[in-house]
Amino acid sequence: MTEPEDPQPPVGVGPWRGEVPDDPRYDPELLANGDARNVVDEYRYWTMDAIVADLDLRRHPFHVAIENWQHDMNIGSIVRSANAFLAEEVHIVGKRRWNRRGAMVTDRYQHVRHHDDIAALISWADAAGLPVIAIDNVEGSVALDRAEIPERCVLLFGQEGPGLSPEAVAAASGVVEITQYGSTRSINASAAAAVVMYEWCRRWATGR
Repeated sequence: MTEPEDPQPPVGVGPWRGEVPDDPRYDPELLANGDARNVVDEYRYWTMDAIVADLDLRRHPFHVAIENWQHDMNIGSIVRSANAFLAEEVHIVGKRRWNRRGAMVTDRYQHVRHHDDIAALISWADAAGLPVIAIDNVEGSVALDRAEIPERCVLLFGQEGPGLSPEAVAAASGVVEITQYGSTRSINASAAAAVVMYEWCRRWATGR
């Protein structure tokens, strides 16, 4: 009688079939039990540390900063997008605690740094030689398609609703807005972040 095949998990892959690879990047438990994590096929069965180390070899030189004064639910989604677009680092400005549910555990693969306030972020960015580009549709902002987005920079996003604080706008090297065509004043903060990160990649990630 033919043995039934191991059932496949609803997502990911089942236990490793065949000879177990002799490679320190692979996790013995994942090889034995399957890998249902939200990772690309290239990283199936790898340990988390091995994945982070590999990402660190090719991260893009832009950073993402998010003001966190109201425990904005969008922060997790922005972290997830930062991972998808391979940002160097994510900076949480303000409250240290944030809702990680929207990140879908991608924060485990993404370097996250905390700053008490905008002044602390700007001080860090100045020391690192990184201009801070604020993203908000305020007076004097430049449309994204016409704006200068440096290869090495910090992209700074505000809260859902109020947008960036006046302190953040005043401290930034430039302010960029996303052109809109409908009746709403603004788009979702996490959607705006994804648009700007994609635009950075469109300009700078080709051939990297």
